[in-house]
Amino acid sequence: MYKLDIRVDTKESAAVERRRITEQQRQSRIFNARERTIGLDTNVLSEQMAKRKQDEDIEKQRTEAHAAEMTRADRVTVLLQERQDKDIRKINEGVIEYRKEHQRVRDRREFDLYDPDSLKKDLPARVSDEDPRLTISGVQVLSGEDLMSEKRKKLQQEQTREWTSQQKAEKERLAMEEREANRLYELKACEMDQRAVKLAMAEEEARKALNTAQRDYNLALAKEKAALQQQERAQEEDDNFTEMCNNVHGDILTENPDVAQSAFGSHRVIPDRWKGMSPSQIEEIRMTQEAQKQERAAQAEQERVLAEEWDRRRVVEAKARLILESQEKRRQKELALKLAEENRQLAASQRASREYLSKHVYVNSPTKDYFAQFNTSSR
Repeated sequence: MYKLDIRVDTKESAAVERRRITEQQRQSRIFNARERTIGLDTNVLSEQMAKRKQDEDIEKQRTEAHAAEMTRADRVTVLLQERQDKDIRKINEGVIEYRKEHQRVRDRREFDLYDPDSLKKDLPARVSDEDPRLTISGVQVLSGEDLMSEKRKKLQQEQTREWTSQQKAEKERLAMEEREANRLYELKACEMDQRAVKLAMAEEEARKALNTAQRDYNLALAKEKAALQQQERAQEEDDNFTEMCNNVHGDILTENPDVAQSAFGSHRVIPDRWKGMSPSQIEEIRMTQEAQKQERAAQAEQERVLAEEWDRRRVVEAKARLILESQEKRRQKELALKLAEENRQLAASQRASREYLSKHVYVNSPTKDYFAQFNTSSR
């Protein structure tokens, strides 16, 4: 009997067909990314869009009402803030004037702690046994040397950690305060409205009372000023009469030589009454001038010797710097030659490695048949 005469099993054929249809449906669902991830339930999507639009409209109306309420509250707050700022500015001006007159910085007891010239007054970091102030030739402190770098770096790291912790705590605190402020905002808005009405009424009453008090004060001040001016005129006439009597009967017009002597000592005189120096005083001044000339000559000679010494030291230091520069150039040249040789060796090694990989390792390249076997089934 030939195989063609074998009866076909209908159950098996139906099962094969069912599996084939199921596989096609599965592939259509899996290979369709949109249907696989979000589905195609249009009714639910429409309901969600309608609900979202309704929520957006409600939120928009709520935001507009909230913005209008905030605008009105801001206007009241600005008026109150301007009045408070004006009072604070007057108080600060008085405080600044008082500090300028009676609390100067240089009169403070701890001024030496933040004196801007404190670094100029300090001694160097390294002290010499011969001269605590250190000279340039001592080579104890070089230009650009930083003796406190390690300590400063540690302090900077500790300060950075502290700042980070403070910023984190500050962010948490601000978040908590923002939540609390949002909760209390509505209560505060009602309170601000009531307070603004009360303040407006109190301001009107205070303005009326202030105008009445100002008028009474101006009247009293005018009367006091008139009485004071009358008293000043009488005092001025009395002073003028006394001054004329003193000028007529005083020692200024009588040519009394004793009037030139000062009350602060016999060596001091009053310039507007002085009659001239004595010969002994003139001779003493000449001797003092001669001594000053000799002292200035000695000082000039000392400065000349010191300048010559400084010139000699500058020449020696210049020669030393030239020698150091030549040694540094020679060392840099040797380092450049050594680096070039190392680069050549490294380049040769890399070329050999690439040739080995391209000729012996990466020789089996994938073909199109290799990539065609993927994404052909849903399993």
